[in-house]
Amino acid sequence: MNHHDHVESLLAADSVDPRELDRLWSQLPVVRIEELSGRWRGRGFRTGHRTGRLLERTRWYGKTFGSRFDVQPLICRGDDGELFSDVESGRGEAGLWMVEFRGEVTATMVYDGMPVFDHFKRVGADTLLGVMNGKGVLDDGEHFWFVLDRDDER
Repeated sequence: MNHHDHVESLLAADSVDPRELDRLWSQLPVVRIEELSGRWRGRGFRTGHRTGRLLERTRWYGKTFGSRFDVQPLICRGDDGELFSDVESGRGEAGLWMVEFRGEVTATMVYDGMPVFDHFKRVGADTLLGVMNGKGVLDDGEHFWFVLDRDDER
């Protein structure tokens, strides 16, 4: 099974062991900042992490990478159906940096108002695996894992 199909099967699962996502992460190539531009649709894995429940409540849609210092980490769907950047929940927006995680330097989104990092690796041409890291982010010792799919639709 290729990485993309493996990711899709894990996203469809009722429950995912974070160690399976750790193994997948170790097999994927790193990403450069310039590869991230545009809007991406987000989906979380069902690991039981509290961030997944929070994102459901905010109606998280995905992320938009305008430029290195113009990143909207919490694009959400409003009551009117329109997409907006939820700067209140995200405590601002974000920027992009090349940051080391688990011995590799990869494109990383750094929140402006929180000590939180989203590290990215490539699953396929238009799919990224993301892992949320930082102070106070771990839930029972586990990271929050998610996927971003390139989204050019409005």
